[in-house]
Amino acid sequence: MNISNGARRVVAAPTLSDELLRRFDAPGPRYTSYPTADRFVEAFDAQDACAALRQRAEGRPGGATAPLSVYVHIPFCESVCYYCACNKVITRHHERAAEYLLALDQEIELAFGLLGSAQPVSQLHFGGGSPTFLSDAELQRVVSSLRRHLDIGERTEVSIEVDPRTVSAERLAHCRRLGFNRISFGVQDFDAQVQKAVHRVQPFEDVRQLMIAARELGFESINADLIYGLPKQTPESFARTVAQIGELRPDRIALYAYAHLPQRFKPQRRILADDLPSASQRVAMLGGAIAGFLSRGYSYIGMDHFALPDDPLAVAKRQGRLHRNFQGYSTQPDCDLIGLGVSAIGKVGTTYYQNAKTLPEYYDALQGGQLPVQRGIALNRDDVLRRAVIMALMCQGRVEFEDIELAHLVRMREYFAPELERLKPMAEAGLVELEPSAIQVTATGWYIVRAVAMVFDRALQTDQQRERFSRII
Repeated sequence: MNISNGARRVVAAPTLSDELLRRFDAPGPRYTSYPTADRFVEAFDAQDACAALRQRAEGRPGGATAPLSVYVHIPFCESVCYYCACNKVITRHHERAAEYLLALDQEIELAFGLLGSAQPVSQLHFGGGSPTFLSDAELQRVVSSLRRHLDIGERTEVSIEVDPRTVSAERLAHCRRLGFNRISFGVQDFDAQVQKAVHRVQPFEDVRQLMIAARELGFESINADLIYGLPKQTPESFARTVAQIGELRPDRIALYAYAHLPQRFKPQRRILADDLPSASQRVAMLGGAIAGFLSRGYSYIGMDHFALPDDPLAVAKRQGRLHRNFQGYSTQPDCDLIGLGVSAIGKVGTTYYQNAKTLPEYYDALQGGQLPVQRGIALNRDDVLRRAVIMALMCQGRVEFEDIELAHLVRMREYFAPELERLKPMAEAGLVELEPSAIQVTATGWYIVRAVAMVFDRALQTDQQRERFSRII
C-alpha cells in the first residue's frame, strides 16, 4: 500500500486549452460497455438471457470459458444525494430489505441453476445504492447465499461500496470477516458548503478514521470516489479536497465529472444551475486534480482513475493488461458478468442484459419463476469489432491495426476509412497520432479519450439525442 520512501517525482499534467474544450467536449458514453446500455432493446428478454447462461454452462465451441465476475446491486439508501444518477430507493424503513433479499435469493437460485454450482469467480462486487444499508446479518445472508454457488478463493477480488455515514470500524470488521478484501468509500468532496449543497454531509475526520480502520483490518485495496463539477465547488475548494485525499493515501482514486441531467434524474432538480461551476472552472478542477495526484505519487490510469504505483491497477496499465467493465477500469481480463438485483447489468459471451429497473417489476418476474431480465442485446460482428477498438483506446490508448485485423479478419484502413478521416482534426490538435499501422492517444488526448472512442461508435454517428449522456469534461 505504501510507495517508495524516496523523493516523489513531480510529473506535470498536460493541459487542455479552453479552445480544445469547446471543439471536443461533447456529451457521450463512458464506455463501460459497447454497445452502451441505452442501446439495449426489450426484444432481448429473459429467454435470451437464459440461453446465454446455458451456452456458457455447456462451454463455447472452440474456446475456453471466460472468467466469471458477479455484481450484486443493493438499491437502498437512507437519504438522497442530490447529484446521484444511480438506481436507488430512498427509505429509512430498513425492514424493506427483507422482501428484496428474498427476491435476490430467488434470482441467485435461478441464475446459478442454469450456470451450475461451484462456479469459480474472479471478482465479486457489491454496489448500490448503499450496500451498507443492510444490517450485518443481512450482509452475511447474501454472502452465504452466493457462497453456496460460487467458488470464492483467496485470490478473488471481493469488494463493497461504503457510505461513510452508515458504517463504523466494527461494521468494517464484519465486512472483512465476511471475506470482503477491497473497499470503496464514497467521498465526492470534503468542502462543507459543497456537502450541504448536495445533501451529503460527512466530515473529513470521520472518513479518515474509517480509512485508518480499513488499513488496520487488512483490506487489500482502499478506493475513494470524488466528483468534480458539483454545486458550490471552485478550483480552489476542490484543490483542498485533492490535498486531503492525498493525505489519506487511498490505493485508488476514482474522479468523476458530475453530469447535470435534471430532466432524467429527479433528485438533481434540487441543484440550482447557478451554483454549478463554469466549463472553464471544471477544466481547471480536472487539470488541478490530475496535477495534484501525480505530484503526490499517483499513476494516472486513464479518464477517471488513479492508483499508487505498486497497486495492481497501475501495474496492469504499465504492462498493457488494463480492462474496462461496468465498475470502471479493472485488472480483470474480459469476464462474463452475472448481474444480480434490480437494474443490474450482465454480460455473457456476446450478449448484454439488464434486469427490471423498478422493484415491483423485479419482484413480479421472480414470483413468476422467471429471471427479471427486461432488455438486452446480442452483439453482431460489427459490434464485436468496434468494441475491441473502443476498449483498446480506452484501456491502452493505442490500437494496433495488425492485432485487430488478425482477430476480426478486416482491413482497418478500409473498414474504418470514415472514422480515420474524422480522427484527422484530433491529430492536428495533438490529441492522437495517426501512425501507418496504429492509432496512439497522446498525453493530452487522455483528457478526452472518450471523444476519441466516440469516433468509432456507430450508433452515435446518426444519434440526435446525445444530451442524455454526460459531457466529457
